[in-house]
Amino acid sequence: MASAALEVKAESVVVLDLRKISYSFDFFLICTASSDRMLKTVIEAIDEALSEEGVQPLHREGKPESGWLLLDCGAVVAHAFLPEARQFYDLERMWADAPRLKIPKK
Repeated sequence: MASAALEVKAESVVVLDLRKISYSFDFFLICTASSDRMLKTVIEAIDEALSEEGVQPLHREGKPESGWLLLDCGAVVAHAFLPEARQFYDLERMWADAPRLKIPKK
């Protein structure tokens, strides 16, 4: 998921490991897109990468014009934000105790 987001130029990509602090999720992927159109592109790229692995999201939420899109894949949730929305929701602060995973470079 992170690689797919990076391939389409998502910014500030972070993967939080929630396994020791959440009963609902194992990982959050959080990233920023520079425009509504880019936001949609990032989520489509993640969705396509998942589809290639045979994974279908359980739930989709948000609209590009809202500044936030989400793909819920059960244990892993991808959040793509416009900069203002990411700052407003500040998931990294909310989950500050979660370790950040290193994203491998291709």
